[in-house]
Amino acid sequence: MTFDQVPSGTQIFLDANGLIYHFTAHATYGPACTHLIERIEQQDLQAFTSTHVLSDAAHRMMTIEAMQRFGWPIAGLAARLRKHRAEIPKLTLFEQAIAEVPQLGIHVWNVRLDMVLMAARLSRQYELLSGDALIVAMMQANGLERLASNDADFDRVPWIKRFAPA
Repeated sequence: MTFDQVPSGTQIFLDANGLIYHFTAHATYGPACTHLIERIEQQDLQAFTSTHVLSDAAHRMMTIEAMQRFGWPIAGLAARLRKHRAEIPKLTLFEQAIAEVPQLGIHVWNVRLDMVLMAARLSRQYELLSGDALIVAMMQANGLERLASNDADFDRVPWIKRFAPA
């Protein structure tokens, strides 16, 4: 199912990739993600995310900005940033994007220790990486069943209804 098929009035959890595609104007997925964000701003949808998702999104947007600003290849990007740490203060778009998230009407949940412990169990149960399992834990603890994500790994969780940009 796609973002356009999310019913009005739905409560939905946002994964990092949709935020990244929106804020970086991704050529393929950006328009669909921006439309989803517009629906959230217009209060047609109620959206949630978590602090760990925002951290993941910030990291990825930082690397995208570094590639674009400095012309660096994707291979070894994190190591290159560590080596050229004086370039990091020149990267500002990722911070601006993350600061904008609550202003868009997206509710941000803090990650608690019990959620991390629950995620460890869910990681094994559904064969998910820890970050994805933490999304599942946050959703389960808060009674959400709908997820906006381009990550098909979530399809292994039978009670999650995933919507993708395309």
